[in-house]
Amino acid sequence: LEADICSGKYYNSDFEISGGRFGQVHKCVENSSGLTLAAKVIKARGQKEKAVVKNEIQVMNNLDHANLIQLYAAYESRNDIILVLEYVGGGELFDRIIDENYKLTELDAVVFIRQICDGLQHMHKMYILHLDLKKSLYLPLKLGRYPILSLTRYKPSEKLQVNFGTPEFLAPEVVNYEFVSFNTDMWSLGVITYMLLSGLCPFLGDNDNETLNNILACKWNFEEQEFSTTSDQAKDFISRLLIVNKSWRMTAGEALRHPWLSDPVLHHSLHAKKTHCKSRRSSCVPDSNS
Repeated sequence: LEADICSGKYYNSDFEISGGRFGQVHKCVENSSGLTLAAKVIKARGQKEKAVVKNEIQVMNNLDHANLIQLYAAYESRNDIILVLEYVGGGELFDRIIDENYKLTELDAVVFIRQICDGLQHMHKMYILHLDLKKSLYLPLKLGRYPILSLTRYKPSEKLQVNFGTPEFLAPEVVNYEFVSFNTDMWSLGVITYMLLSGLCPFLGDNDNETLNNILACKWNFEEQEFSTTSDQAKDFISRLLIVNKSWRMTAGEALRHPWLSDPVLHHSLHAKKTHCKSRRSSCVPDSNS
């Protein structure tokens, strides 16, 4: 079936968007409608592997939200399962964070985090945890909508032991193989917010063990120069998420009501600050000739 899709029988595959250990993602155009889509080819040779992917398909079929990437179709072959997804474009968020030419303001971060919270709140209401947000955040070419890709589901009562995930994004309860909950996703959101505002990772050590120890000790701060102009509301938002006791973290709904995401006066101030800096760029960015 992968050959059928790439040859144009079902979809005309333009080029590979990304590749990894579990498969590739191809940009496609549906012949009958001209709709641009993304075909994710997942290697699944055994029945156990296929059952995991089919569970992901079931999750996506049950979720319908503007900030969650939608599943368009799914096909199964002997060795693969192909998910045909809504095409976002623009690339992964964290590719932009490390791009020195891409500038993200605090107000941009507000908009981004609010929409992630919207998507998470919908997932959590459907009794679905994500647990791997870092790999699922995309910055579309069309700004104003920031989808997350939902491909993970666990019941909050399950005791989770995982061998996936980027170490610096793991919540303490995951590191300790303890029970997870909806607020496990909220820890990851705190890490993501910290990184959006500073370009730095709050727990990154010289190696994975040091990183995990920093997480367990909840060892982080706002002392870096990158936070010198960050609002107190943003710092409070992060502080209410990066808490070892998961029951004390904000829920997605509480995060949406936090002043950093909900106060129009603050947002106006951040907008004015951004506009002022852009209108006086010569004073914001030192002139190399001066």
